[in-house]
Amino acid sequence: MRNFFELFNLPMQFDVDGKALDTAYRNIQRLVHPDRFVTAPEAEKRAAVQYASLVNDAYQTLKDPIKRAGHLCALNGVPMESGAHIQMDPLFLMEQMDWREKLEAAQYSDDREALQALDREQAVLREGQLMAVKACLDAHRFKDAATEIHKLMFLNRFDDDIHRAIDGLASKN
Repeated sequence: MRNFFELFNLPMQFDVDGKALDTAYRNIQRLVHPDRFVTAPEAEKRAAVQYASLVNDAYQTLKDPIKRAGHLCALNGVPMESGAHIQMDPLFLMEQMDWREKLEAAQYSDDREALQALDREQAVLREGQLMAVKACLDAHRFKDAATEIHKLMFLNRFDDDIHRAIDGLASKN
């Protein structure tokens, strides 16, 4: 697996200096952008396109906290794709059911205030969950971090569901 932190010459940690990442990205793109290889042989053109694509993927990964956390886990032997190492907390599963019921009730009754309250509650939970991910990564507990990342991913998907419900109410009115 390619280490995107090394690619951008950044420390391998969850907290990333956004300005340093942006600067490194622009510097590398300036060197490998396919437009610089218009007159080059086909093999060089293909290599430039592939490398530019890798740089773009790396940049997008390190800019996004969830992708960055997953990349750190994968670099440390806990790939997020497998999911085999995830032991979901039963309490969290029960909370998911409760949140879904609240969402459905608010949607059924067209209760914008309840949806907005649920959205505010979830924003606080997502922020706390992001801090839990960071704490695990900082402590080099990568399996625990993977579990916390999966929770955060659920919370983000649920946030999308809440916003679709709010937008759905707005389109009714």
